[in-house]
Amino acid sequence: MSVPATPATQSAPEAASALDAEASFYEQAQADGVTFPPGDRYSDEPPLETDFHLQQMLLLIKCLEWFWRDRQDFYASGNLTIYYSPNQTKSKDFRGPDFFVVLGAEKRPRKSWVVWEEDGKYPNVIIELLSPSTASTDRSLKKQIYQDTFRTPDYFWFDPNTQEFQGFHLVDGAYQDLPPNAQGHLWSQQLQLWLGVVAGQLRFFTPDGELVPTPEESALAEQQRREAAEALLAQYRDRFGDLPPE
Repeated sequence: MSVPATPATQSAPEAASALDAEASFYEQAQADGVTFPPGDRYSDEPPLETDFHLQQMLLLIKCLEWFWRDRQDFYASGNLTIYYSPNQTKSKDFRGPDFFVVLGAEKRPRKSWVVWEEDGKYPNVIIELLSPSTASTDRSLKKQIYQDTFRTPDYFWFDPNTQEFQGFHLVDGAYQDLPPNAQGHLWSQQLQLWLGVVAGQLRFFTPDGELVPTPEESALAEQQRREAAEALLAQYRDRFGDLPPE
C-alpha cells in the first residue's frame, strides 16, 4: 500500500519559529499582567453521548498506546479539556476533543492539557466523534479553532452511528480534504498511520495497510500462532515419530 506524499505542514525552521513565537506570546502576556489560570486544572468535559462513542474513544487510545508501547514521547487522550487561553474558563462554548495526540510530549497521566504548562504545544492530531448534538460544532466552530488557533496538522471526524468519516491536513494555514485510498482509508501524516473503518469502528493501520491491533487481539494472534505450531508438530509426530535429538 503506497503512502501518499502529503505536503509537510511546516519545515523544521518554521516549526521552531512557531514554537518560539508561542513562547514569546506567553512571556509577553505575563509581562503585560495577564494572569493565566493555574496549570493543575481538572478536565471539565461532559460525558460522551453513547456507549458507542465511549468505546470508540477508548479503542483509539488503547490501540495507539499499544502500538507505540516502547515510545515515551507522545501523549494520547480523549474527552479531556485543553486549556489554551486565560479567558477560556469564562466560556463554555468550546469543549475538548474526543481524541487527540500530542507528539514530543512526556508520556504521563494528566488532569487536563494546559498549553502554557506544556511548552506551548497543541495537539498534532485530533479526532472528533460526531453525534446529533455535536456534529454542527465539530464541522464548523471546532474545525475553525483547530485550524486557526491550535494549528493542528491532522483533523478527522467520525460518526459511530452513520459511519461518516472525513479528514483534513493543514496546508499553508488552511485545512485541505484528505483523499481516501482504494480501501477508503485516510493518511495521518503526523502519526504515519492510516485510519479506516472496520466493523463499524475507526481503526489505525500501518503504512503497509496492516490493522493496528489491541493488546487483546495481539495476545489472541500469538495464541493462535502457538496453537498452529503445536498442531503442526503433532501432525509431524503422528507421521514420523518424535523429532530427532539435536
